[in-house]
Amino acid sequence: MNKIAGLFVVISSLMTAQQQMSLLDCENAFQTNNLQLIAEQYNINMADADILQAKIWELPQLSGYINAYNPEDKKAFNVSKSKGAEVTQLIYMGGKKKNEIAFAKSNKELAQLQFSQLLVELKTQLHTTYYNLYYEQLKLENTNKQLGYMNDLLGAYKVQSAKGNVSLKDEVRLQSIVIQLNNDKIGINKNILEFEQNLKVLTGVTEDIEPQLSESEAKEVLAAQPFGDEAELKRKAVENNADYLYNLKLIDNSKLYSQWQKSLNVPDLNVGAQWDQNSGTFRNEVNLMVGIPLPLWKSNQGNIEKANYAIKQNQKNAEYQKLNLETKVQSAYKTWKGQYDQLAEIKTTDLNNLELVYNGMLKNFRNGNVSLIEFTDFMESYRQTALQIYDMKNEIIQSAEQLNQLVQTKIFY
Repeated sequence: MNKIAGLFVVISSLMTAQQQMSLLDCENAFQTNNLQLIAEQYNINMADADILQAKIWELPQLSGYINAYNPEDKKAFNVSKSKGAEVTQLIYMGGKKKNEIAFAKSNKELAQLQFSQLLVELKTQLHTTYYNLYYEQLKLENTNKQLGYMNDLLGAYKVQSAKGNVSLKDEVRLQSIVIQLNNDKIGINKNILEFEQNLKVLTGVTEDIEPQLSESEAKEVLAAQPFGDEAELKRKAVENNADYLYNLKLIDNSKLYSQWQKSLNVPDLNVGAQWDQNSGTFRNEVNLMVGIPLPLWKSNQGNIEKANYAIKQNQKNAEYQKLNLETKVQSAYKTWKGQYDQLAEIKTTDLNNLELVYNGMLKNFRNGNVSLIEFTDFMESYRQTALQIYDMKNEIIQSAEQLNQLVQTKIFY
C-alpha cells in the first residue's frame, strides 16, 4: 500500500509540475522548439533548391541509327555497312538562365521575409501570452486572498445564523460576495489554462510555465515608453515591417518574372555533332549540326502580358499595405498613449492607500467598528477595482506589444 501511495504522489507531482521561466527563457525555448517556425524555415530551404535547379542546363541528347534492311544485299540489320550517331546540346539564348536564376533568388528573399513576419507574429504572441498569464496569476492570488477571509467569515455567520444570533439576510449578503469571488476565480482559472496551453505550443515546453517576473521588473516594463512621436514610429514601421517589405519585394519579383518571360521569346540554339558511316556524301563523315526555331510569332506573349499586370497589381497592393500599416501604427499608438496616461494618473500612493484601506476595513469590521452593509459594499468595490487595475496594467503592455509588432524595432524594452 505504501508503494502504491508513493506512486500516486509521484504521478500527482508530475501532473502539477511547473517550471519557472523568465521571458528570455521562453524566447530561447521558442527559437529552438517552435514547430511553426521550424516548418516555415523549410520554405527557405526549398527556395535554395529552386535556385540550384535554375542553374542546371538541359542534358545533352545522344541519338543514333542502324540499318534496318539492306535492299541491295537483301539483309536485315546490316549494321556493318550502315550506322550513325549524333550528339546535340540546347544553348539558351537571350539571358534565359540568368533571368531564371535571378527570379529564383528573388523568391528566396520573399521566403525569408515571410519567415521574418511569422517570427514577429509568433514572438508577439509569446510576449502577450506571457504577460496575460502573469497578470491572471496575480488576479488569482488576490482573489484567493479575499476568498480565504470571506469563506471564514461566511462560515462564522452560518453558525451564528443557525443559532439565531444574526439575520439570514446578513448571511445571504456575505454568500453573494463569496459566490461572485468564486465566479471570478473560475473565469481566471479558465484564462490561466488557456494561456498555459498557448505557451506550451509556442515554446515546446511540456510543463506548465510560471512567469518569473518580479514586481520591480513589471514596473519597469510598464514605465517604458516608445521612442519618438507618431510620425517617427510610422517611418520606422515603413522601414522595418516585414509584411510591408514583402509587398515591396513582390514588385521587384514580378518585374524579374516579366523579364524572364520576355527572354523566353528569344529562340534557343541546338548545337551538335553527327557521325555517319555510309549514307552521307562521304564515308565516315562528321557533320556540325545547328538548329533554331523560326521566330514567326512571339510564343510567350500571353505570359508576358500576365506578368506586366502582376507588376501593376503588386504596386497597388504595396500602396495599400503602406496606408494600412501607417493607419494601424497611428491607432495603436493612440491606444497605448491613452491607456498609459490613464494609469499614470493613478499614483503609487493611491494603490498603497487602497491596500491600506482594505486592511483597515478588515480590522475595523472584526472590532465591530464597521457595519456589515458598509463592509460588504466596500468588499464589492475593492473586488472590482483590484481586477480592473491588473487589467489596466496588462492592457498597456498588450498595446505596447501590438505597436512593437507593427514597427518591428526594439523600441520599448
